[in-house]
Amino acid sequence: MPGPVIMRAQLRSRPANGHAAFLPQIRKLVFEYCDKWPTSHHTRTFLLTRLQALARENPHVEVVVKQRNQKEPIVRGFYVNNRDKVIPLKELEVTAIQKKVQLLLDASGAKIVPLKRRAVESTTEAARGIWSGLHAERPTL
Repeated sequence: MPGPVIMRAQLRSRPANGHAAFLPQIRKLVFEYCDKWPTSHHTRTFLLTRLQALARENPHVEVVVKQRNQKEPIVRGFYVNNRDKVIPLKELEVTAIQKKVQLLLDASGAKIVPLKRRAVESTTEAARGIWSGLHAERPTL
């Protein structure tokens, strides 16, 4: 009688970031702009001059360009954790747009968590009670 049959698909491991591999978290960039509005002028210039180089440098990212008539220009980043981040590009210079796109490329897509947390407040009284200077003994000299 043959042993148990193990299907090959069960032996596959899911790729993950680690010391041997790096998987970029961003999967898609969507540029949305208006063809007529003056606030989209620099965005149109960026798309004409720098978009091809951006797509060549980041082959793992799908780049989509959409026209949004009578709306302000935005760039939207979609991440592997099914979250997205939107950055408005209204009246930004071409170099500033490049920095914002790089910010999306470097981001993980995780929700922003504040580093400074509120102090811990106890719901119960301390074992020795609350100290009060009104009830303490007077020091003797």
